[in-house]
Amino acid sequence: MGLVCHLACLRMQVILIQMPYFAGTLASRNVTLESIEIFRTHEWFHGKPTIYFQCRGENKTFLPDVKEKNNLYTFRGEESWQPLTALPGRKCKRCGFYEEDKLTSDDTFDEWEFCPDQFSPAPEGRYKHHKNKEFNATFLCPECNDSDSDPESPSSPNSNKRGKTKLGIVIFCLSFVAIIAMAVFLYKLWQKKKREEQAARFLKLFEDDDDLEVELGLRDEL
Repeated sequence: MGLVCHLACLRMQVILIQMPYFAGTLASRNVTLESIEIFRTHEWFHGKPTIYFQCRGENKTFLPDVKEKNNLYTFRGEESWQPLTALPGRKCKRCGFYEEDKLTSDDTFDEWEFCPDQFSPAPEGRYKHHKNKEFNATFLCPECNDSDSDPESPSSPNSNKRGKTKLGIVIFCLSFVAIIAMAVFLYKLWQKKKREEQAARFLKLFEDDDDLEVELGLRDEL
């Protein structure tokens, strides 16, 4: 019985180890900037602009190299300021490119709904966004529109099957643990009942010995 309990504990540890893997599939959908070209700046005195990318409710991501208009800047996705954001699941974010202004409110190049399905299918995962007379930008996210790694994607013919399989595994594991717990409980109950029966037989044995001594006259009956 101790061995069975040990195996059940090992099974639960395997389940707990595998759970972060399923969550990590969605959490790894990082968006990086592949290239950008700005066509104008909003500086009044022809200074060097400070460009940044931001999604609503998130921190600003500054682009320290982007300073000149009509110049194509390309990136490897490994820069210190990458990734720009992450798009877990299928929900969109409100994001945009902005130019910092120290005197007034920041200027907006463009602000739009940034969605996972805007990216080309995996493994390319590329999305181009254009704002007339403002900028061209290309983003990369190979996992954003990958139906094989998206359990919510209706375009995946095997998504329902995989979901049912995972649910079946979870139900099986929970049922297995419940059976083990019930077996341990019944075993403990059986041990307790066995001890009570042994104690009762032991007491009865003493009572029988007393009755036998009385019958043989070895001890006076009170």
